[in-house]
Amino acid sequence: MPKSNRGGSFGRRSGTVTVIDEPVRRSSMRTAKIVFHVLWPVIGLLSATVLASKWQPILALFAGIGIGLVVALIAAALVAIWPVIRTLWWWAPEITLALALVAGWVDLADHTTLPYRIGIVVTFTGVPAAIPPVRHRITAVCWCLITRHRIRVCFSAFIITNRTGSLPLILWAIPTRVGERVWIHLRPGLALTDLQDRADLIAVACWADTAIAERAPGFNAAFVRLDIKRRDALTAPASTPLLDLITPGTPPRDRDTLPVPTALDLPDVTPAEVTVKPARLTRADKKPAPAPAPATADPDVADWL
Repeated sequence: MPKSNRGGSFGRRSGTVTVIDEPVRRSSMRTAKIVFHVLWPVIGLLSATVLASKWQPILALFAGIGIGLVVALIAAALVAIWPVIRTLWWWAPEITLALALVAGWVDLADHTTLPYRIGIVVTFTGVPAAIPPVRHRITAVCWCLITRHRIRVCFSAFIITNRTGSLPLILWAIPTRVGERVWIHLRPGLALTDLQDRADLIAVACWADTAIAERAPGFNAAFVRLDIKRRDALTAPASTPLLDLITPGTPPRDRDTLPVPTALDLPDVTPAEVTVKPARLTRADKKPAPAPAPATADPDVADWL
């Protein structure tokens, strides 16, 4: 008889993958407790001091304690659920798309019958797929969504450097001519060089050709721009309008096989018109200049010497 799994369906032995890691959850809870114990007395004293100018001191004190408690609870709750908010941000496009599809299907179900609903769905999916520019644009946007999740896998697998294991914030991604461009806000413990040293691993994880990490212009060192390149634009076939000028059905012409000229052929120039430039003398061909003749001494000058 096989042994039962005491860890449950969500235990470590069940083989499931948790969305929020245990170290990250413990770190967020510890930070939330610190935020609560710091903000409660600070906000409470500030609120009591402001209210004491209009209310009784005892009443202002109790009101300040209540205000500080509410503010501290809200701030601590935001810190505690920050890993959940970050996970929802990662899946925000997919969640929004799923909600839009469900809402659209429910709205169609309230106003149309099943054959009309199927025809509308086929039209909205088949027409974009049949138009190449629209299809390529949709494919590029889908690759942006895939790349965001693949980069998250990279940070979770081999770019973690702090002990809590908190992942950076992957902001947004846009399609480019050669792939995708993703903006990332790094957390403490990571730098741009960490991504540049692992560019080949990031390219493998994103199913791309190359990956280039650069600092985002106009921001601080925490904002990084990651370019995922899937193809080379220089080697792609380029269309030219010159092909439209060729008449359809024109037979191709054989390329002329003329001998390669080895000298200039100028039949309009006669030999008499050609001026030969004298060759430049080298230092060895030059003759030394003759020594100047000695000047005769002036008799008037000689008397003074």
